[in-house]
Amino acid sequence: MKKLTGLFSLAALTGFAGMAQAADDLTLQLKWVTQAQFAGYYVALDKGFYEEEDLNVTIKPGGPDIAPTQVIAGGGADVTVEWMPAALSAREKGLPLVNIAQPFKSSGMMLTCLKETGVTGPDDFPGRTLGVWFFGNEFPFLSWMSQLGISTEGGAEGVTVLKQGFNVDPLLQKQADCISTMTYNEYWQVIDAGITEDQLITFKYEDQGVATLEDGLYVLEEKLSDPAEVDKLTRFVRASMKGWKWAEENPEEAAMIVLDNDATGAQTEEHQIRMMTEVAKLTAGSNGALDPEDYERTVQSLLSGGSDPVISAHPGDGAWTHVISDAALN
Repeated sequence: MKKLTGLFSLAALTGFAGMAQAADDLTLQLKWVTQAQFAGYYVALDKGFYEEEDLNVTIKPGGPDIAPTQVIAGGGADVTVEWMPAALSAREKGLPLVNIAQPFKSSGMMLTCLKETGVTGPDDFPGRTLGVWFFGNEFPFLSWMSQLGISTEGGAEGVTVLKQGFNVDPLLQKQADCISTMTYNEYWQVIDAGITEDQLITFKYEDQGVATLEDGLYVLEEKLSDPAEVDKLTRFVRASMKGWKWAEENPEEAAMIVLDNDATGAQTEEHQIRMMTEVAKLTAGSNGALDPEDYERTVQSLLSGGSDPVISAHPGDGAWTHVISDAALN
């Protein structure tokens, strides 16, 4: 009997070991390259917050030739970081993206102009050349110009749109009167190039009442019909928001964690610390749950594109859900 009992115990232990679940794999596609804009996710990875939630998370950097919506559509990621204008535009075109969390509460987008051009306000935009990012980032700008009643086809009464690369060269080389910048990135590249803040005038989309939501977490709708996926996404959002709040409170250390994950070696300590300090202002006030009023403001802004709106119809509540964020908060 003892021998049998021993064999049974061994079999039981072997069975239990086999039952032990491996960590769930999850791939996150970032909107852009490794930088403090995404610090919360790198912090969650570095500090073991994902591991605590039994997750094995892979973070895939973006870049100028990477479209996050295409990556997730092709099955290359489970979750993607995207701006809502691009996500809603893709949804209307047939890609069923759903916002499951909104770590960024405020917009960091600005139009930055040289004072010497004489631009003092939006009334001075007609006849000017404005640098605009494309690849889905143009939607907030086009919506703003539409609300101002300013054509983007050029001419004395309109603005000439310069397709801006992801740099500040058009302003430095005076090819454009104003360029697109983010409060946490390109604006400081202008300053680092030797132009003083006194020589600039900025127009924050947030202040102009045309800010649209940035850096939300999106998944394909089908994942939300699978209880196992919902559970995995809940754990991911919970750990990610823990990472974001830690980054807000420890910006310098968070920046160093980002640098440790920058395989390109292109980022600098000074720039990343400054970026993290600015990004913390945008994530402040968010517990991860999308604010329906912010969503509605974004939608109305995108619908008000005159003859060429970003989206042609209200996407409805299906474009976002509180199921994941509510569960993550509990």
